[in-house]
Amino acid sequence: MANLSMAGALASAMLFMAPAHAQSSPMSLADRVARLEQQQQNQDQNKLNQLNQLQQMQQTMQQMQGQIEELQHQLQQLQDQSKAQYADLDSRVGRLEKQGSATPAPSASASAPATASAPGNAASAAPPAAATPAAPAESAAQKAAALSAYNAAFKSLRAGDYVSSSRGFREFIQKYPNDALTPNAFYWLGESYYATTNYQVAVEAFNRLLSQYPQSEKAPDATLKLGYSQLEMKQTDAGIATLKSVVSKYPNSNAAKLAQERLRRISQQSAR
Repeated sequence: MANLSMAGALASAMLFMAPAHAQSSPMSLADRVARLEQQQQNQDQNKLNQLNQLQQMQQTMQQMQGQIEELQHQLQQLQDQSKAQYADLDSRVGRLEKQGSATPAPSASASAPATASAPGNAASAAPPAAATPAAPAESAAQKAAALSAYNAAFKSLRAGDYVSSSRGFREFIQKYPNDALTPNAFYWLGESYYATTNYQVAVEAFNRLLSQYPQSEKAPDATLKLGYSQLEMKQTDAGIATLKSVVSKYPNSNAAKLAQERLRRISQQSAR
């Protein structure tokens, strides 16, 4: 009898445990599915974050590449400008030396009429002899002063003192409007304003250069920086048109390469 009672009790216990086990199994499976789904979502989010970070890094690298190319372009411009200055200075010194070596000739001719027997000839010959050496000396002094003023403004530009450089180039243009370096002065004046984000005045300087000196060697770079300035002023259509004109007018220039690179970046940004 005792054995039968124990068997009955065990059967009853198993009867009550079976439904509990049957009910707990589906809940455990649901939890596992939910946990797997959460893990998959986390993995997907991590992949998305990594993709976004990769895209941001690519954009940053493209921007840095463009900035590096612009800095290289500016460095090349500074190097070319320095070479041009030294070459110009050497040629001017050479002209001064030639003028100095030619100075004694008029003085010799001036002394000859002084001993002549005809006083009328002596009176008419003396003034030209005195005036002839004076004019070249004055012109040479003016050129030397112009070069000194230009170099001072350019030195301020290279030192990053854009306020002083813009003032120096403005004064140079006003004082020496017909000097051979005046087109370059207009360009560097525009660069001084561009560096200080004064784009409207930079545009005026670049346009003055392009309108007054269209054949200047600085015309390609001035057109490029004109387009950059227009883009900075949110004049996108005008800026794009200007950069395209750089490519069409000066296809073999370094400015054209920079314009193409900037146009490519604008096109990529528009496509996003």
